[in-house]
Amino acid sequence: MKILLTGANGYIGLRLLPALLEKGHEVICCVRDKNRISLDPETSKRVTLYEVDFLKEVDTFGFPKDIDAAYYLIHSMSASTRDFDELEAKAAKNFNKYVEESDVQHVVYLSGIVNEDNLSKHLSSRKKVEEILYEGSYNLTVLRAGIVVGSGSSSFEIIRDLCEKLPVMVAPKWLKIKIQPIAIRDVIIFLSEVLGNKNCYNQSFDIGGPDILTYKQMLLKYAKVRKLRLWIISVPVMSPRLSSYWLYFVTSTTYKLAVNLVDSMRHEVVARDNKLQDILNIQPITYEEAIKKAFIKIEQNLVISSWKDSLVAGRLSNLKGYIQVPKYGCLKDEQSINLDNPERALENVWSIGGSKGWYYGNWLWKVRGFMDQLVGGVGLRRGRTHANKISAGDSLDFWRVLYADKEEKRLLLFAEMKVPGEAWLDFCIDENNVLHQTATFRPKGLFGRLYWYAMLPFHYFIFKGMITNIARN
Repeated sequence: MKILLTGANGYIGLRLLPALLEKGHEVICCVRDKNRISLDPETSKRVTLYEVDFLKEVDTFGFPKDIDAAYYLIHSMSASTRDFDELEAKAAKNFNKYVEESDVQHVVYLSGIVNEDNLSKHLSSRKKVEEILYEGSYNLTVLRAGIVVGSGSSSFEIIRDLCEKLPVMVAPKWLKIKIQPIAIRDVIIFLSEVLGNKNCYNQSFDIGGPDILTYKQMLLKYAKVRKLRLWIISVPVMSPRLSSYWLYFVTSTTYKLAVNLVDSMRHEVVARDNKLQDILNIQPITYEEAIKKAFIKIEQNLVISSWKDSLVAGRLSNLKGYIQVPKYGCLKDEQSINLDNPERALENVWSIGGSKGWYYGNWLWKVRGFMDQLVGGVGLRRGRTHANKISAGDSLDFWRVLYADKEEKRLLLFAEMKVPGEAWLDFCIDENNVLHQTATFRPKGLFGRLYWYAMLPFHYFIFKGMITNIARN
């Protein structure tokens, strides 16, 4: 089958793509920016990339018409705390317009379990999208999932952060709410197996694992699998705002996502039945098995995708506009050093950030990250998805990877921290085995220039020490 995969560079999309290719399908990946989808060279040869922004005015010129089926995996929950529901509705309506002239017969949409009349804004938005998609000129199958557990998923990483960082937790009363988690491997199996199955046309199915747990039980089971000691003290009240700040400062989530997650956590998320399991003959794995499998991937450095690699800075909706580092009106710190071992230096550049750190003054980077977090920035909590692999679009602490070409020996980063201007960090090894490291800052107004000059004393030691250690480590 010829399949249109929207949200192809998202957490689910990057996991689903290899499963579809393995089944022999021809896949067209719909992305907003071709430069920020991370595909290995072999996969790139087997897929077609099509750029489209479903939030912009519909332009069907060049849109593929000969598609048999499509996956709708577009979500906007992390984009805003106020209008993400409007964005999701607009994207769904535009999707219908795009495919109405195509041959698509079947669309599969991954939504959230909705089993209460009083829904959170997040789940209410998912339900609204369902209604819009049901108006399309195709057969629709909706899969509704609760918490998805897998390496790199937002839910798993939040649970991991909480349990690994806090041996004692003072937790809000919503930890008693029941949910039904499902392993990412099972979500992918459901998504791929339901495709083209006429028994599933124009129906909505809840999917979940075999365990129905409270959030507290999920945390305790995680601690058990990881052999951690964990004490949880429940308090009768904790406001949504306070809970959001709690998640924001302890875990790697953004504040916008924390607000929307806490809003959803106050509602029970349990599957109504297991009907789809019987239709497809699928038996999901347990929550504890899902945790163990996630850590196998983490320990083998085989994490395919992470929620943290989704764009969080609205100005970066298109990476191409930032790849050309400006030359005029900018302030720069330029360092260079001759390399005795250029291969080792290149590996050091490709391993920068995350648990490896920044090679010099890591405590200063942590302070800068904490300051950024205090003013609503991303801080250093995102880390990196892979220990020594980098692709355009990846998050790297409070940077975003704009360009990464190991053969060309160049890595270009753009700052997503809160700064009064725009900042780039460029690493390049030339043909003479000289490492060039350039920090470029385009200030915004007088305050931007004052910020740069105030940071000059730190820049002198940090950037000099960083390039020296990259060359020598």
